[in-house]
Amino acid sequence: MKLESRPITENPMHIKRASTEKLREIFSKYATQQVNGEPYMTSEDFVRSFLGQSYNEESIKLIAGIADTSKDGLISFAEFQAFEGLLCTPDALYKTAFQLFDRNGNGSVTYSEFVDVFKKTDLHAKIPFKLDGPFIQLYFGKDRQRVINYVEFSQFLHDFHEECAMEAFRLKDTSGSGFISALDFQDIMVNVKKHLLTSEVRDNLIAVTEGHRVSFPYFMAFNSLLNNMELIKRIYLNATSGNRAEPITKDELLHSAQTMSQITPLEIDILFQLTGVIHQSGRIVYNDLSNIAPEHYIKNITHRLAEIKAVESPADRSFLIQMLESTYRFTLGSVAGAVGATAVYPIDLVKTRMQNQRTGSFIGEVAYRNSWDCCKKVIRHEGFLGLYRGLVPQLMGVAPEKAIKLTVNDFMRDKLTDKQGNIPRWGEVLAGACAGGSQVIFTNPLEIVKIRLQVAGEIAGGAKVRALSVVRELGLFGLYKGARACLLRDVPFSAIYFPMYAHTKAAFADDEGYNHPLTLLAAGAIAGIPAASLVTPADVIKTRLQVVARTGQTTYSGVMDAARKIMAEEGPRAFWKGTVARVFRSSPQFGVTLVTYELLQRMLYVDFGGSRPAGSDVAKAKIDLARVNPDHIGGYQAALPMLNGIETKFGLSLPRFGSPALKRQAS
Repeated sequence: MKLESRPITENPMHIKRASTEKLREIFSKYATQQVNGEPYMTSEDFVRSFLGQSYNEESIKLIAGIADTSKDGLISFAEFQAFEGLLCTPDALYKTAFQLFDRNGNGSVTYSEFVDVFKKTDLHAKIPFKLDGPFIQLYFGKDRQRVINYVEFSQFLHDFHEECAMEAFRLKDTSGSGFISALDFQDIMVNVKKHLLTSEVRDNLIAVTEGHRVSFPYFMAFNSLLNNMELIKRIYLNATSGNRAEPITKDELLHSAQTMSQITPLEIDILFQLTGVIHQSGRIVYNDLSNIAPEHYIKNITHRLAEIKAVESPADRSFLIQMLESTYRFTLGSVAGAVGATAVYPIDLVKTRMQNQRTGSFIGEVAYRNSWDCCKKVIRHEGFLGLYRGLVPQLMGVAPEKAIKLTVNDFMRDKLTDKQGNIPRWGEVLAGACAGGSQVIFTNPLEIVKIRLQVAGEIAGGAKVRALSVVRELGLFGLYKGARACLLRDVPFSAIYFPMYAHTKAAFADDEGYNHPLTLLAAGAIAGIPAASLVTPADVIKTRLQVVARTGQTTYSGVMDAARKIMAEEGPRAFWKGTVARVFRSSPQFGVTLVTYELLQRMLYVDFGGSRPAGSDVAKAKIDLARVNPDHIGGYQAALPMLNGIETKFGLSLPRFGSPALKRQAS
């Protein structure tokens, strides 16, 4: 297994500035030069030591010049702090690129500055762009003496890379026919537009053209499509009313795109050709768009402590790896279940005592007027810790119980998910039902011991009841008393809960499909409301079967017997006793459990080659994951993604040691 650490990156608009004291401490750690008693970073200190990047000598000077606004070859603490602030701005990517080209630091870019930097990029080595051609003259003037300010330069960068693609097409179209071969098309895309290509697109560049010649309109539409994939996603969501799993046809997408003039019918034709050669389907779903959308230069993800890569690709998944994946999920599910159970255990105790309270003819039986009254009396007579009576066996049992439920649900969803990453509604329900059924083997003994400990405090002056004595009294088979009622409760609960959680989570996700931890908590809590309330009758029956009846109380021989006697003696309302307490317990418990489970998977992510939690991050980032520096705080959390963005968004890759471009330059 390969252990990799993950950089801490967030959307730059939401990055909090680092404190001056902490920045100064970090700056002093890397600064190796002293001038008049003041510490300074050299270019190598900043790029190689602090940023941890292996650029060549020329590239190091260029990148260090972004922070070195005085252009004296040294970076002061004031400059180091100023660049940290720049990285926190919404347009940090464009500002970083602008400062890369602003070689003299006067707030503008000249033609000579642009040429000086561009000639050092890999793109220039691949495409001999006409640096004195009509396009350059439009921005820098016929005599190339005009200077460009920041806002103009940001537009120039956007247009320049498109011009490079057109220049590449013209070079391949030697006859001037307006067509290039499929192989030339592939060559341009791989060498000039590689930052737009996912593996699925790159591997199907020839297939999507069917080996035919590629026209210039097709070439431009293909590039425009990949540039506008985020807009295409919004058009899809508009067509499906936010449903990411609904397949739609080309006509439906065209209809939704009518108001988006920048999306053309040719682009949508290409989209369906591309998804068709990948999945052989006449319809697309959101996952199709995500699979072919260019990778983002930055992502929004919960801070990750480490990432373990267990396999290089899904094809390497062996039976052992799948077993390890289930063990991993089981372990995280155990921790998550314990956290969730502890958070709401007092509510569970109140719920149990309310459900066990009989309202028949037995005089003096009603001890609590309502759930709040029950809570107050428990604290008054048994102390605050009385609310946690039976917690220890609960935690001992809830770990495997919640773990098996989460693991089986994930396992079944994986098996019922198609190659496009979609699972049918019936598959979601079946996965949830299997999860609910599998947990009963752990739930039933736990529930009996927990319930008998919870109601033990109701008997004044009674002997102290311990978990071990309950187990000895019941025996192995006795621990599974009421198992049918448990199945009657847990199977429909999970069949309702897990599908609703998945869809509620998707509805709360942002435009990129990312779920903030608060939306995970809300989705888990909301999904628990109908699931918990609708199965309350089964929970009441289960409780009555598992609690020892006191003298004068009705006894029950089974599920149907309990249902008949409760209806006859107490009426239909008795089946809904403790509904409020149950909802207030189960809803937040599963909310806490699911958010803990998913956050643990984000922070301690292990890539087994299988599925990962939906909404865990926006996109992959092409960053050297082996180089992580905990000193990248505040705005410097985005430093590496910004450098990566200059390469991926603008195609301006700077040579590194050992790169082909560097070898060509040296020769």
